[in-house]
Amino acid sequence: MDLDPFRSASDLARALRRKALSPVEVVRHYLARIDARDGALNAFTWRRDAELFDEARVAEAQLKTADPAELPPFFGVPIPIKDLTETRGHPTTHGSRVAKAKIGRYDSTAVRLIREAGFLVLGRTNSPEFGTLPVTENELYGATRNPWNAAKTPGGSSGGAAAAVAAGMAPIAHASDGGGSIRIPASCCGLVGLKASRARIPKGPYLTETMNGFSTDGCVSTTIEDTAAMLDALAWRDPHGWYGIEKPAVPFAVAMRQRPARLRIGIATMGPIPQRVEPSVVDAVMKTGKLLESLGHHVFEAAPDWAGTGEQLALDFTTVWATGTAYLDFPDLSELEFVNAGLREICKAQSSLDYLQAVARMQLFSRRVTGSFGRDFDLLLTPTLAMEPPDVGWLFETGTKDAVEILKRSTELVPYCGWCNVTGQPAISLPTTIGASGLPIGVQLVAPPLREDLLLQVGRELEELIDWSARLPRSS
Repeated sequence: MDLDPFRSASDLARALRRKALSPVEVVRHYLARIDARDGALNAFTWRRDAELFDEARVAEAQLKTADPAELPPFFGVPIPIKDLTETRGHPTTHGSRVAKAKIGRYDSTAVRLIREAGFLVLGRTNSPEFGTLPVTENELYGATRNPWNAAKTPGGSSGGAAAAVAAGMAPIAHASDGGGSIRIPASCCGLVGLKASRARIPKGPYLTETMNGFSTDGCVSTTIEDTAAMLDALAWRDPHGWYGIEKPAVPFAVAMRQRPARLRIGIATMGPIPQRVEPSVVDAVMKTGKLLESLGHHVFEAAPDWAGTGEQLALDFTTVWATGTAYLDFPDLSELEFVNAGLREICKAQSSLDYLQAVARMQLFSRRVTGSFGRDFDLLLTPTLAMEPPDVGWLFETGTKDAVEILKRSTELVPYCGWCNVTGQPAISLPTTIGASGLPIGVQLVAPPLREDLLLQVGRELEELIDWSARLPRSS
């Protein structure tokens, strides 16, 4: 039978459980899509076709005798893993020449949970070196391009993941977010991208967190249902971690279907770090606000208690962001790209006093900001990005080789995402609008800590009004 490459992962899983599709034909279909589309997009860094077919045949045999009710939720559904994430036996290069020969020694906790959910791993998707930047361009594999317009970036750092899903080369993709890296490419590629609350998804198995818990795993998908089901698969309390969050009593896939109460939704078109915002982006937020009003929510202009915090927040964020390079455990770093080389020098020059004072200030910032939720509004609606997807190469077109200058330029694109990683709040990018340019524009909803359920419920209300998965670029 014909298989729509833009079919949701949840719908594919249902079709597989009722034997309307077979794992082998699903795998064959997506590998053919990669053959047809990835030459122009460069989303994948590695494929495992032979092993994948072997696993699909095993899954097909299991389907013949298994009780469908006992199968894991995504049994037989293909998924790629982002190249930053350790996966046993797979090339795990982090988009870097310094790691080009690295083979994963173990499965990260996220990969283990993805396997336990029944997924079949397609391969690995491209990322900027060590996930540092909001575009997917590196010296090892080159640039990934946006399926909506190949001259444009798909964003980063989960740009390969988003390009794969938006081009119909995968029904869903693993992603991760330390400063917007799920939400940025979701916005650029017209997808749903949720960053969960701090510690909702464990980092393990050997670390509890990096960069004070800024970073979390997740996915990019075409539907709220897929995002909720993936969150259920990944949300796990690691008994060996320093801290964590228990699974909610009501699964997210169930909570998603409940109608939220009438909510107070504040609109902020300027983030804590002021930047110029393109009019089309502001227009997308305002149009989404009107839709939320039509659903019965009270929508009004508002902002968290962040006035006067932007300059210090940017400095403190860089202090913590630079510590990500402390985890680079490679004997020879001479081929490190200039941004990460510069950040590593910043990390080495910082004192423990510098670092801890930055962390303390960000904790106070978090208390100020999260205090606005519940008191002044229930959810916050902002742009995801300050501009529509820029050209491939935009970030580097000034020619600077200064890491701090590149981070400042990054903020021109992404002034809205990183503060949620600091506060640990859940935030979701929703593809509500297509701009006059024909490119998708995402908007961001932010909830109080641990209230992913509200984001999924409101996201589903909007999805019922906007069939965004039907608008994906369906080039053959």
